[in-house]
Amino acid sequence: MFLYLRELPGGGVVTIEATSGDGSAVSCRLAVERRSDSRRREGHTPPVIAEISAPTQSAAFRTLYEIAADNVAVARGLLIWQARRLKRDTASGAAP
Repeated sequence: MFLYLRELPGGGVVTIEATSGDGSAVSCRLAVERRSDSRRREGHTPPVIAEISAPTQSAAFRTLYEIAADNVAVARGLLIWQARRLKRDTASGAAP
């Protein structure tokens, strides 16, 4: 279930989505769809730049919203995601 969606200045969107809630905790994730053309988004999983598990949905949302509402924090999250992906691909021998 999507809790938040915001368009980015250069195109694309940032979303916060509740991914589970087992009674004792709620998991949410923050994803960034960098493709501004919705037709190009099909079949593409947007990068998840932050995930959290919290006692309540509002607590999880509040934490991720601080990132989602800040363009610099979103950009920083994307850079970290890209660096982790490159490191993982390099370690597995995949081409970057």
